[in-house]
Amino acid sequence: MAVRGLSDQPEPSSDVLRRMVMQKLAGDAGDVDLLIRTGGEKRLSDFLLWESAYAELHFTERMWPDFDEEDLEAAIGEFHHRERRFGGVPAPVVSIAGGAR
Repeated sequence: MAVRGLSDQPEPSSDVLRRMVMQKLAGDAGDVDLLIRTGGEKRLSDFLLWESAYAELHFTERMWPDFDEEDLEAAIGEFHHRERRFGGVPAPVVSIAGGAR
């Protein structure tokens, strides 16, 4: 590790170090509501994994340098049409006959 030998303090574990770096990068930004993944990839690659637990995911084939205002508006429009449940399940639909579907 790059910090080895620079201090008399014990070396932090990789989990502690990752948490420290994420706190510095994210600051007080809070949890992610919409995560947009460009370039056709359908994975998070451990990027903001915990902060994205209840995020809505939007995948696009467009590469990041080509991602423009129109693409962002499309992603946000799709986001606004989603039902956010934050880990819950949808309420059952009750038919007029009284049974749940």
